[in-house]
Amino acid sequence: MPREDGTGPRGEGAGTGRGRGKAWSGGFRAGPGGYCICPSCGERVTHRLGKACFDMKCPNCESKMARE
Repeated sequence: MPREDGTGPRGEGAGTGRGRGKAWSGGFRAGPGGYCICPSCGERVTHRLGKACFDMKCPNCESKMARE
């Protein structure tokens, strides 16, 4: 607000949602596609929607998977 007394332009003050970026809105998520990869043996499997990669076990070595 230009004069700090509440008479500034509407919608541009603090707390109106401007300038928060992707980190605030969740824009850095990996999305539905892609692969899960095993950090131990390198096995790659298709990511399943609604299932986090770190909740899956590698089909070869039973280690926890990670998102590629």
